[in-house]
Amino acid sequence: MTQPIKFYDIPSTIPGKSWSPNIWKTRYSLNFKGLPFETVWVEYPDIASLSKEMGFLPTPRADSDNPYYSLPAIYDPNTSTPLSESALIAQYLDRAYPNTPKLFPPGSHALQYAFIDALRSKLDFVRSFSLPASHAILNPVSQEYFRRTREIYFGATLEEVLPKGETGVAEWAKVKAGFDVVNGWLELGKSDGPYLLGQEPGFADFVLAGYVIYLKKIWGVDSQQWKDISAWNGGRWAKLVQDFEKYEGSL
Repeated sequence: MTQPIKFYDIPSTIPGKSWSPNIWKTRYSLNFKGLPFETVWVEYPDIASLSKEMGFLPTPRADSDNPYYSLPAIYDPNTSTPLSESALIAQYLDRAYPNTPKLFPPGSHALQYAFIDALRSKLDFVRSFSLPASHAILNPVSQEYFRRTREIYFGATLEEVLPKGETGVAEWAKVKAGFDVVNGWLELGKSDGPYLLGQEPGFADFVLAGYVIYLKKIWGVDSQQWKDISAWNGGRWAKLVQDFEKYEGSL
């Protein structure tokens, strides 16, 4: 009998606790494959010590030589495997559980990785809006860590990072423009199905949905930001999150 995989996530104060876009990628992946798992909640200041204890490798960063430990991570007791980084976890799950739906169907690795890389560049404009909102939903012990590390990285306070006034309007238009481009990519293949690879979702679709549900979670369904996003591109983004509700379990 398959033992539940331990899945490490960062909690928040919102219902269901889960919020991080990177971690949603793995939560979606585990549920898509139908694998039993249990969530272990870890606050930001505890991630490094937990990672060293469990054997999770640091995440490579081009802007720093210092080890950077991050989530998601899993520990699979069925194979005694500790692993971090969502794409590596997805590839591992395909190998370790070959009789479950594939996150990377044969021949799709390069395409999915290229899509994910392009996706980051198109949706990056939202970060200046989302960082302060992310901080607001964290527990106090994680808020202090999040603020300190992000303000060092950006060289500005979270309040200064948030675009305001006419600048805010112009920057929000760039967020919409990024979503418009991604929508255009997906529209090119709409006759094959709603997802990147056609009728069935793959890992890249869960990466995209991770971004979208993150924005829904940090701002809330009644916010103007989510009302905007959910109306863009014929309601594609709200529908994507709705379609993937069945993969949100074990919160």
